[in-house]
This record gives sequence, C-alpha cells and structure tokens, in this order.
Amino acid sequence: MKKAAIITARGGSKRIPRKNIKNFCGRPILAYSIEAALGSGVFDSIMVSTEDEEIAAAARQYGAEVPFLRSRENAGDFASTAQVILEVLQEYKKQGSVFDQICCIYPTAPFLTADRLKEAMDLLEKTGADCVQPVVRFSFPPQRCLVEENGMLQFKWPQYRNARSQDLEPYYHDAGQFYCLDRESFERQGVLVMEKTVPLVLPEMEVQDIDTEEDWAIAEMKYRLRREGGPDRT
Repeated sequence: MKKAAIITARGGSKRIPRKNIKNFCGRPILAYSIEAALGSGVFDSIMVSTEDEEIAAAARQYGAEVPFLRSRENAGDFASTAQVILEVLQEYKKQGSVFDQICCIYPTAPFLTADRLKEAMDLLEKTGADCVQPVVRFSFPPQRCLVEENGMLQFKWPQYRNARSQDLEPYYHDAGQFYCLDRESFERQGVLVMEKTVPLVLPEMEVQDIDTEEDWAIAEMKYRLRREGGPDRT
C-alpha cells in the first residue's frame, strides 16, 4: 500500500493573515502538521500543496516536499479541499506516482500527533472504509439549544427542555484536522466525507478551531496546558 500525506496550505487567508506560517508557540503552525506526518512513519510521501513560495520554503525547511505549486484556480477563496486534493493526485499521476491511500492534513492542526495519524491510517486499512474522519463531541447538547424569536429566547426543541444531558443522543462535529482516504473511493465520489466514513472520536483537549485571532489565543493556551501536563492528555 502506497500512502501519501497531503497538507493543504494556501497563502491567501483573510481572517488571520499569513495564517499557515504564523508563529504558534515558537514555530510556524504548519510545522506541527508536517512533524506529525513525519513522526507517524506511515507515509511514502509528505507534501504541501500551496501556491505561495514563502509557505513552500517553510514546508521544505521542516521536512515536507513541494514537488509542484498549486494552480491559481485552486488557490482562491472558493476552491474546495476536495478539488485541491484531486489536483494533487492528477499532478502525481503525470509524474508516474499513484497512491493507494492518502491523508489530507490541514496546516493549522497543532494538536495533531503522530500516534493519532497512525491510529487513523490503521483504522482505514482494518475497516476497509472510504474515509476515517476525526470528530469531537459537542460539549453542550444541541437538542437543548435556544433561538431568538421576536426578541425572546425560546427552546428550539421544547420537548428536550427537561431532558438530562446524559440521556440525549451524542452529536459530533468535524475536528478540523485531517481526513484519511481510500484514493480510489475518493476519486470516484469526489468528496472528503464519503459513503463509508468511520469516526475517530477525539477528546476536546485535542481539538480547537482556529479561524479568528481569539481562537488562536485560546489554542495557544490549550497547547501550553497540554505540554505542561494538563488534563485529558489521552
């Protein structure tokens, strides 16, 4: 089985400028994704897809390959991750390289570890799934959410207003870190979350969306807490 890690890191982030190489606890945030992929020991190739020469230089510095630059079409605000990955696979095929399994890794995933990547890739192979996706449970049950109607708060689903949290079905959301994919299934279906997607449930201390400067500050605090031996370091 030939396996590739593809880290998607365009240069045009709007909400956090130069987000993918911004300093995070002492290193460019991109470095954490690269180092996790390298440390897992499961990939034949670890590449960064970018249109940005500065990001490409940082990627090479930390041990990734940048065998080609991303096209302008797939570097814009509306290009999907699936389109970017398909382009990478097409470019590799032109060079005579075909992979059986791939792992799309986001460049802003400082909590990602080599062990998690290895666990997910092993799960992909053992289950025969199309995709393994890391998820995290919602910390508050969505069934008891509130909405505003005519200036007043109302329960969205009144039937759950007195339900105990532990009695409600758990809901999960994307951890925003990576997707392990069967390459043939991905090329056929053209989406990341495919028909046979197996979850890898992560604890909340391993997950943090980083879309705003406030998110960034929270992520750094959480990262330092984990590094210093904080709670829930599973």
